[in-house]
Amino acid sequence: MIDIDKWTEIYSTVKRHKLRTALTAFGVFWGIFMLVLLLGAGKGLENGVMRDFNVAKNAVFVWTQRTSVPYKGLKAGRFMQLTNDDMAAIKASIPEVDVLAPRNQLNGDFTVSKDTKSSSFTVNGEYPEMLQVIPLHIDAGRFVNDRDIKDRRKTAVIGPRVVEVLFGKEVNPIGEYINIKGSYFLVVGTFKPVSSDEDGQHDAQVIYIPNTTLQQTFNQPNKIGYMALTPKPGIPASVVEEKVKTLLMQRHQVAPTDLKAIGSNNVEEEFKNVQGLFTGIALFSWWVSIGTIMAGIVGVGNIMLIVVKERTKEIGIRKALGATPWSVISLIIQESLVITGLAGYVGLLAGTAVIAGIDYAMTEHEIKLGLFGNPEIDVTIALTALVVLVVAGALAGLVPAAKAARVNPVVALRDE
Repeated sequence: MIDIDKWTEIYSTVKRHKLRTALTAFGVFWGIFMLVLLLGAGKGLENGVMRDFNVAKNAVFVWTQRTSVPYKGLKAGRFMQLTNDDMAAIKASIPEVDVLAPRNQLNGDFTVSKDTKSSSFTVNGEYPEMLQVIPLHIDAGRFVNDRDIKDRRKTAVIGPRVVEVLFGKEVNPIGEYINIKGSYFLVVGTFKPVSSDEDGQHDAQVIYIPNTTLQQTFNQPNKIGYMALTPKPGIPASVVEEKVKTLLMQRHQVAPTDLKAIGSNNVEEEFKNVQGLFTGIALFSWWVSIGTIMAGIVGVGNIMLIVVKERTKEIGIRKALGATPWSVISLIIQESLVITGLAGYVGLLAGTAVIAGIDYAMTEHEIKLGLFGNPEIDVTIALTALVVLVVAGALAGLVPAAKAARVNPVVALRDE
């Protein structure tokens, strides 16, 4: 049942000391407000970084470099060339590999043209599996498929910058032909980069063609520039990375101690480092906010001690009339909970409103703030903040309530 008398007393106490109560509650309000704001901003930064994290989270990229150690009569400084045979060996020997996507790039000075329009673009030879490693938004048509690879078709998938320069905004490029270094390729698809950073701007100027076609048409027989891999579910990317590099060293007669001969980039490790950074930011936000909330709790506790002092005679009369210690304790704690709960709830609403306003503005007006993405508040965070409020309110009133429960009625009645 709701004790109307208790709520009336609490309202009367707060009303009598409006400024004191407001200043005390502000500490709790500010702590919760800062907690929501910092966690929301941290999530926005994470969203921005993840938005531009445009590769598979467990991808591994492997390429060859020059050897730095002599081995089996072979001199240092030797350059190794990845081949189609290496790809077949990896598929046959390393069952932990899930996706294997070799890539080549057309090198040298050349232009890509369409009728009288021409410009320089990046031309990559791809396999369909590359989309599982580096996702693209296929705007129209399709990407390179298995039939393109098998039949060495002269098909091309072009980026938005290529479309703009060679075709303009009014022409649909699907079904049209472009000239790449003297060979005509049929445009079968257009795409948009997933990210909006420098990598995304570079990808907008890329043309993708089947890798087998690039090898045959542009005199790169049996050559692979580099490869992208992902492990099977549940297998660390580092396992695949180590096994692939070991196999390539054996196939190309490289010393096991030569750490420079084969380069690699483990995206999974980078992703874990980034996740650790954001975990640290979240912990720092909680640390700062909890410190502010604790300062507010101390303030509320001091005010409740003053309240107990002011109402010593009243508490003594209550106890003389038969009030139990728990009824006195519950009155003080309830008043503390009201102050902290109301102040914290307003802080939670204010912080959420600010985060929602920023998110709305960025979404509605398509505002880009570098690495900062749309901020958001997790439901778990809001619930945790509410739990913090309840605990804070109880802690703030605990000491004053205990002191009130120990009031001696006889001494209290003589108090002036």
